[in-house]
Amino acid sequence: MEGQGRARRDAAEVTAFAPATVANLGLGFDVLGLALAGLGDRVTARLVPGTGVRMGSITGDGGALPTEAARNTAGIAAIATLRRAGVQIGVELDLAKGLPLGSGLGSSASSAAAAAFAVNLLVGSPLRKADLILPCVEAEEAVSGRHADNVAPALLGGLVLVRSVDPLDVVRLPVPEGLTLAVVTPVFELATRKARAVLPKEVPLSSHVSNTANLAALVAAFYAEDLALLARCLPDAIVTPARASLIPGCMDVIDSALEAGALASSISGSGPSMFAFCRSQRSAREVAAAMGGAFTRAGLEWSSVVSSADCPGVRRV
Repeated sequence: MEGQGRARRDAAEVTAFAPATVANLGLGFDVLGLALAGLGDRVTARLVPGTGVRMGSITGDGGALPTEAARNTAGIAAIATLRRAGVQIGVELDLAKGLPLGSGLGSSASSAAAAAFAVNLLVGSPLRKADLILPCVEAEEAVSGRHADNVAPALLGGLVLVRSVDPLDVVRLPVPEGLTLAVVTPVFELATRKARAVLPKEVPLSSHVSNTANLAALVAAFYAEDLALLARCLPDAIVTPARASLIPGCMDVIDSALEAGALASSISGSGPSMFAFCRSQRSAREVAAAMGGAFTRAGLEWSSVVSSADCPGVRRV
């Protein structure tokens, strides 16, 4: 195997799975994210003659995703991973989408993380998971902006705070034992670019102060395993109010979650998926049903998942 550098060939074909993610967590816009259980994308990377990356099959997207590697987040992440590893080989990617597009569950990040990890394995794992974050950020930038709040937890797992992207600085945060998420996804696509376009260009000082205080308290709640404090920290004075009108039934979903016993609830990523923090699996199931009922009242079909708040990231399958 030839390249600018040499890496041990791990296999002729590798498949990786990367999980869905919940980003922002209400007020942590572009800085907080965590991995979910069960949902995610799979990418198979195989060695082929020549050099460069090409897309093979893409399933589960309804024909919506680009088949050109340089325009597909999986392809972009693979190209950037090979460049970072200093390796020139031929790679073909098969992408199996397990996440709906425009769902607020980190669909593009999941594809990128699975592709980067699979390609890294294919060439003998010269890079650590943390080294794959920036190649995946490059992929995210092509479709939704330069941020790492989805790709970092998709790769690393758990709860992640992105202090900075340039230079990259991510911090793993502890997760209180038993903390569980109810995530409800309506059958309704909301493009990330549209959700970002409605954000205010200027923010009142009082809103900035409120969000800063709540974000600091939220991090303290995670470290202290203080669920009562966590329940007080999620009100968001900036992003959630701007996006609520884009999601039918949004505020009713949040209110229904709280009435059903959730600690707190907000929009997952850019939406339209909504999440709620809960004390237990049983509570999360009840909360998910209540949130789904609110979407039903808004005229939308929906699906739900209950997940631990502390789940693994990308892995070989």
